[in-house]
Amino acid sequence: MEKNMATWDRLVRVVLGILFIWLALSKGGAWWILGIIGIVFIATSIIGFCPLYRVVGFRTG
Repeated sequence: MEKNMATWDRLVRVVLGILFIWLALSKGGAWWILGIIGIVFIATSIIGFCPLYRVVGFRTG
């Protein structure tokens, strides 16, 4: 699996992921969806690969 995310992209995803998870935990209700997105953002930034980028032919790194 070839990395397709730049360092800045990974950093932005980690920050947004933490924010989304925090919002989901503090707001409750339907905000859990945002928490799932936050987990996906953090996971993709850890591995440096975004499957959606590959599908659309986009890469930042």
